[in-house]
Order: sequence, then C-alpha cells, then structure tokens
Amino acid sequence: MITKTARNKTRQSRHKRVRNKISGTAECPRLNVFRSNKNIYAQIIDDVAGVTLASASALDKEISGGNKVEQAQAVGKLIAERAAAKGIKVVVFDRGGYLYHGRVAALATAARENGLEF
Repeated sequence: MITKTARNKTRQSRHKRVRNKISGTAECPRLNVFRSNKNIYAQIIDDVAGVTLASASALDKEISGGNKVEQAQAVGKLIAERAAAKGIKVVVFDRGGYLYHGRVAALATAARENGLEF
C-alpha cells in the first residue's frame, strides 16, 4: 500500500522535474496550481523577481459552493480576471506534478476561456 507521504514525495519529484524546464518571467509568468483534498489554489508567479503577481483559491469569498470541479472552474475564472486586471495575458502553465485531469484541467480550461493564453 502506498502511503500519503510517499505519494506526495513522488508528486514533488515530478514537480521538480517540471520546474527544471519551465520558469516564469515578468513577460510570461508561471501559473502554478496546488490541489489539496478539499481546495485548489492558483498563483501567477514571476520567478526572476521571486514575487507572486496574482492568486486565487477555493477559499476566496467570490467562490461559493458546488462540487470540487465547479470550484476549480471558478478559481480558473477568478485567476484569469485578476491577471487581466494586472495586465497579464500570457502565462506558462505549471501543473505542480499533478495529472492534467479533473480539477487541474478544469482550472486550466476556465482560465483559457477567460482570457489567459498558455
């Protein structure tokens, strides 16, 4: 049986592998996704300056009930709106070591539909 800590360690090693290849700049920041059992979080990060430019999560007041996939779609829409308010249109997507499926894919699709390009 695979424990929760072992599963998270393998996810973190996948994330490190991806992070060796992608990095966010001021012109094209990185859209990072973190998925917990209850919530989903998204950040737009400039890795050169080391700052978070925009963030959104399922815990924000703008996002109400619904199932987890609907919450992920709402987070994707909210992060796209906050990015547009800061003048960010193009990002590089960092799935955080998770499969591009389910909540992660729903967040990415909603962000694309609301103006982010990646």
